[in-house]
Amino acid sequence: MATPIPPAVDVLIVGYGPVGAAVTLLLGRYGVSTLVVDKASDILTAPRAIALDNEALRILQMAGLSEDAFEKIAIPYVRMLCPQVGEFGRINTSGSIDGHPKLVTFYQPDLERALRRKAESCAVVSTLSGTEMLSFTEEVEGVRVVLRLADGDEVTVHARYLIGADGAGSKVRGAIGQDFRGKTYAEDWLIVDAQNVPGAFDHVEFICDSRRPTPHMIAPGGRVRWEFMLQPGETREEMEKDQTITRLLAPWATASEIKIERKAVYRFHARSCERYSKGRVFLVGDAAHITPPFAGQGLVAGLRDAANLSWKLAWVVKGLAAPAVLDTYDEERRPHATKMIALAKLMGRLVMPGSRPMAILIHGAMALLRRIPSLRTFLDELGVKPKNEFNAGLFVKGHVRLRRGGLLPQGLVRSASGEILLSDDALGSELSLVGFGLPAEPQLTAATLELWTRRGGRTVQFCLRGESVHRGNHVFEDMDNRLVPGGAPYGWCAVVRPDRTILHDGPVDNADRIVRESLALLGNSRPTS
Repeated sequence: MATPIPPAVDVLIVGYGPVGAAVTLLLGRYGVSTLVVDKASDILTAPRAIALDNEALRILQMAGLSEDAFEKIAIPYVRMLCPQVGEFGRINTSGSIDGHPKLVTFYQPDLERALRRKAESCAVVSTLSGTEMLSFTEEVEGVRVVLRLADGDEVTVHARYLIGADGAGSKVRGAIGQDFRGKTYAEDWLIVDAQNVPGAFDHVEFICDSRRPTPHMIAPGGRVRWEFMLQPGETREEMEKDQTITRLLAPWATASEIKIERKAVYRFHARSCERYSKGRVFLVGDAAHITPPFAGQGLVAGLRDAANLSWKLAWVVKGLAAPAVLDTYDEERRPHATKMIALAKLMGRLVMPGSRPMAILIHGAMALLRRIPSLRTFLDELGVKPKNEFNAGLFVKGHVRLRRGGLLPQGLVRSASGEILLSDDALGSELSLVGFGLPAEPQLTAATLELWTRRGGRTVQFCLRGESVHRGNHVFEDMDNRLVPGGAPYGWCAVVRPDRTILHDGPVDNADRIVRESLALLGNSRPTS
């Protein structure tokens, strides 16, 4: 991995899994000097995350990963079956939201390789494998971190901020005194990944059998994953034996026909810290919260952490925002992560009914509810999934037309040169003042525009498809009415954060005031070297 070891960096990240790699890549793209360390010498291939939703794919787009950076399979629907009741749930995951499929499966090592390749192409990023964090001391101007290298030598690195992305057993979390709170499920699960599985299976299926719940799903590379809940008295050693796996997979395939790629027993958790930060130390991903897999939101939640924290750190270390904005990371992320854990626990109760009578009661009730058209739509379109919107945090309070603290919609746009691209790519990595229909920049005084630009802001206009009156640089046609008037009314404007959260909005005539109020929320900037 990269050498030499920098004696000082802006951010030091402990943990180079997918969330740590995403934070590294985002900080690298923002130009923040970053060192990431990991105890492992290479990417782990144990079975872990397998599902991503449209929000996660949008964050990976924000990080600069191309659509073909890693292989994925779009899932048309998620089916829930009960031996006594039959199909009692079918979640519609076909189509797309904000330019990305609603649900895909993927092979985690492929994603990690793609993230690492992109991150390590950033000149400001350094990486150390086979390296363990021994301890750290927080000081007035940063954090002094002691590392043990692969050869046994110890070095000290000074970082302005430290991020723990070191998983469920996080050493960083323990060092700042943040214990996990929540439930450890008593049930263990055997996870089996296999290749060359015959048949045309193309979706995700939960067999919600009270005797042995069994989710299974298709994945890239000709893979299928099964998850078998262990019954009382069954042991890890027994379940991981070849003859046991052959027996469990018999309804789907013969052992001689398939290739077992990996098998392991895991215990699922539902836990969260009381705070995701303390002083100059931050927790992301499984170091901050652990989500049972039933809603497919474990890695997605970690990627939301990465998007939320990275740009705030970048603006602070570059002197474009006051350090106080970092307090909003915990304020924004923890409530939503907690809601996602609650959703996963609810899904778990459907998947693991506990007994046959309970299965008949719960699954039968779900089947009856789906007979009511409005409820069927709500359930099948996953209306119970909490929206990634904030009730408190780094945005101007109030609601006029757009949901401040919520995400700006994304759609296809066309540049003046004729290039078709997604609107997030048109916004770039900066703070954006977006004019919907009309340009917002002419409404700014010279002083406000200069201040906006100096604080990492740019101006963008989304106009109606075919409109040519206002065409010019940073002007894009909305090709599918997703932004104008789908997202905002004609003649509106909004300040959009780099993580695509709406910070402020209002009529374009008020753009100067809106920009100044937004900058005031970021706090006083200070020069940085």
